[in-house]
Amino acid sequence: MALGSGSDFAELLDALAQLGESQQRLRELRILLTRTMADDGGGLLGLLGPTTRAALAASLADPSRVSEDLIDSLHCAVHDVNEQVGTVPFVRLQLFLAPIVESCRRLLGEDVSPPDAFLPGLNSVAAQAYVLAARFAFETRDDGASRAFYAAATTAAGAVGAPWRRAMVHMSHALVTLYSAPGLAPAQRLVDAAVRDAKAGESVTVRARAHALQAELAARAGGARHAHAALSLARYDLDRCRNDDPSSSMTGFSAAHLRGFEGVTALYTGDPSEAHAYFARSAASLSTSRERVQRAIVLTDQAAARIRMGDPQGAAALLHDCVDTAVSTGGRVAFLRLRQAHRDLRPWRREDFAARLDDHMIDALGV
Repeated sequence: MALGSGSDFAELLDALAQLGESQQRLRELRILLTRTMADDGGGLLGLLGPTTRAALAASLADPSRVSEDLIDSLHCAVHDVNEQVGTVPFVRLQLFLAPIVESCRRLLGEDVSPPDAFLPGLNSVAAQAYVLAARFAFETRDDGASRAFYAAATTAAGAVGAPWRRAMVHMSHALVTLYSAPGLAPAQRLVDAAVRDAKAGESVTVRARAHALQAELAARAGGARHAHAALSLARYDLDRCRNDDPSSSMTGFSAAHLRGFEGVTALYTGDPSEAHAYFARSAASLSTSRERVQRAIVLTDQAAARIRMGDPQGAAALLHDCVDTAVSTGGRVAFLRLRQAHRDLRPWRREDFAARLDDHMIDALGV
């Protein structure tokens, strides 16, 4: 099967688009075919169409043959992989991404000389591919590989010449570090770097996300005043976002995502009932398959708020959905948040609702 640029499937999608089919339906069709390809055990080169494979092979043999069309095709392939998060397990997404990562590594090697005009584009593709590879490595519990990919992504993003791209790398790295390193200090350093780069960059959307993440770290550290100030900046930035934002094709940060950060801030510094309201609104808005992992994280936070509100049974009801998502995606963060919420339910472990959740987790996760 071949689903990438230049494939019969790409031509079919183009024809359907010209016949008036909606972008949402076309996206669903692409997700379905990619998932089918993954289920059949194929896909190592499936997101690279025949034309792209030939151009890539030629460029790897002779880097002077790198072209803008090849770079655009690689961008599309990385985007396609990213779109499958939440529908295809992370371990399979690694297979889709592997040939792109290796190609970028070889084309940007020390002894390789692609045309200078195409270096920014190659570095842009590499930064995106390395960030995804870093996240997938983290999700599959390979923290050493994750750190190495983040280092490579930071270097590649810095070579593009757009500070907001490096800010995106720092933010992804910060979230991973928050769950893989003890204490808040390592993640805080990355968030501070992300805010600096975001302020120096042209993307208002990236700036909004950086301030939202800054608010979460401040809230977790108990700095309520700092957290609310950062949230105010995030809201201000989000209100100024435009469709022509340079990061619009790479980041899906929205009001729904911001409500999740507002909920975390309220959970750690304010009223759990207020946090619960934020989480409920955020979860209701995160409805696409691409947002399943984020929705599961928000639901575990909502469950934590319910426990603090004195409603452990309601919390357990929410966590059943999180169990199913953690199993189907293999998401490490969702599982870590789920495990913490499950620990918070220990005072009620003899209740029927807690026993049902235990049975579900044992059957689904083997814990």
